[in-house]
Amino acid sequence: MTVPTTGEGGTAVVIGASMAGLLAARVLAEHVGRVVVLDRDTLPDDAVARGGAPQSAHAHGLLARGRRALEELLPGLTADLVARGALSGDMQADFRWISQGRPMAAATSGLEGLMVSRPLLEREVRRRVLADPRIGVRERVDVRSLVHDASGRVTGVAGLDRDDPPGDGLRRWDADLVVDASGRQSCAPEWLAASGFEAPEEERVEVDVAYATRHYRREPGHLDGALGLALAGTPDNPRGGVLLAQEGDRWVCGLGGILGDRPPLDHAGFEAYAASLPSPALYEVIRSAEPLDEPRRFRFPASVRRRYERLARSPRGLLVTGDAVCSFNPVYGQGMAVAALEALALRDVLRGGLDRPSLAQEFWRACAPVVDVPWQIAAGGDRRYPGVPGPVDRRTRLLNGYVARVQRAAAVDPAVGTAFLRVANLEAPPPSLMAPSVLARVVRASRRVPAVPRPRVPAVV
Repeated sequence: MTVPTTGEGGTAVVIGASMAGLLAARVLAEHVGRVVVLDRDTLPDDAVARGGAPQSAHAHGLLARGRRALEELLPGLTADLVARGALSGDMQADFRWISQGRPMAAATSGLEGLMVSRPLLEREVRRRVLADPRIGVRERVDVRSLVHDASGRVTGVAGLDRDDPPGDGLRRWDADLVVDASGRQSCAPEWLAASGFEAPEEERVEVDVAYATRHYRREPGHLDGALGLALAGTPDNPRGGVLLAQEGDRWVCGLGGILGDRPPLDHAGFEAYAASLPSPALYEVIRSAEPLDEPRRFRFPASVRRRYERLARSPRGLLVTGDAVCSFNPVYGQGMAVAALEALALRDVLRGGLDRPSLAQEFWRACAPVVDVPWQIAAGGDRRYPGVPGPVDRRTRLLNGYVARVQRAAAVDPAVGTAFLRVANLEAPPPSLMAPSVLARVVRASRRVPAVPRPRVPAVV
């Protein structure tokens, strides 16, 4: 069955109502007359996790640069979220960072953080995007293939609408531009190969992350009023955890391990795992807090980067964005920020026109530097851990060693902590940590950092 969607100004189809898909739709609506978003799920009206995005029930961080990008795309979003219970604060003064068992020295960083659940954030983004009359959504649609014309140009998609009567076959959605924002399970590489084009090169970091999440009642005295805590694993003890304030006076607590280390889902096992982290700070909160639900687990096998920017040829009419381009280890909290920055890159590229042969290559080349820094942070950070497969080149070893010194120095020098957080929040490039002013502080502070006992490697609970 063919369902024409073209109208005045042309049509774009976006595969996936993810954050990346919604933000791409927001940008595309400035350049076409109609945007159709196709998603497999029934999208909830309430701020609840949805079935097709199981990770949405877990802890999510929104980096400072990501919050600014969202605000640029959707002005007033931060204020709306705070009015609905989200909490805003300084990323260093109002948040606790613990690296190598040492807490970062507190200071005002100027980095605005937003503590909000993923379901509430996604609902408000979706509500704002779909309020645009140029943007529509079709739920319960499984996109199966691209549609091409005789020249090989992508002219739409074909998919199964699960609300159609049995036997109706596939529907077709015509489009002047298709954007694949279907996430890390994207079929775009297979679609390209089936159409006679080269699939993108893939880089993988097999980290086998598993984390478990539980919600607790948040009390005013917890963490002395701080909005959250992030406790990083170490090469000796790669277990980590987060405790993030959310709307409704709740904490979301996430505990994670790598390479087959699975946090238990029973009450005693969950608490014992929290007690085994490199610092007791998180355990000291949850051991007396009121649990609001049972723990649930999520597994992430590998970070994957698809190098679309290196393709010499690709079909006209197709773009790929979000996790479909690069899916990061979620413990670094980078995915939503990168999706928002890629939407800004799309906006810039589309200013040159929608119907030009080089559009895809220009977009992917614009996205490459957006992805480079968070990929370097996540992939390099994961390769610190013994057992993570893959070569570690000399540059990565030197960088990881220096970052470890920066983190130690940040325990006694708040300015070093601010410099580190600016990089981690994508507000400054990694080389800024090697600026003479920062390097001098790192050297001086290293002489004042107290030693911490070498942690034992915990047994799997």
